[in-house]
Amino acid sequence: MKHTELIWQDRKRNFLGLPWTFTKYALNEDRLFIDTGFLNQREDDVRLYRITDLTLTRSLWQRIIGTGTIHCDSADQTMKNFDIKNIKNAFEVKETLSDLVEKCRLRSRVIMGESVNQHHDMPLPGMYPDDMDVDDMDVPCDDLDSH
Repeated sequence: MKHTELIWQDRKRNFLGLPWTFTKYALNEDRLFIDTGFLNQREDDVRLYRITDLTLTRSLWQRIIGTGTIHCDSADQTMKNFDIKNIKNAFEVKETLSDLVEKCRLRSRVIMGESVNQHHDMPLPGMYPDDMDVDDMDVPCDDLDSH
């Protein structure tokens, strides 16, 4: 794994908290990389703006050895739900990841909203700030006329 300008990197820890596994994690300012395997290697990555939810879990044993697992939900086609398992400083990593996700969404102009109406693709009142012109956004809205 040779990624430039990494903000964070770690290995999945074994049951003793030691980094003796073949799963490596790396984070730069716009992507999260997960490399697995020894003989058969696989590298997955997800763009941070596609991550929709983060959850930190720490079992009693993980708290004893100082690790945690971050569960990620994403809108990525190949990595919808995945875990960053048994990493050191899991709380700090989750907070860093959360901040980077928000920065990437703003930079990429990705708006994630929860819809409570029946027309899921229509913007809700108050969804956009007053100074933001929705008509100028680069978002396809061909089917808005059909509602």
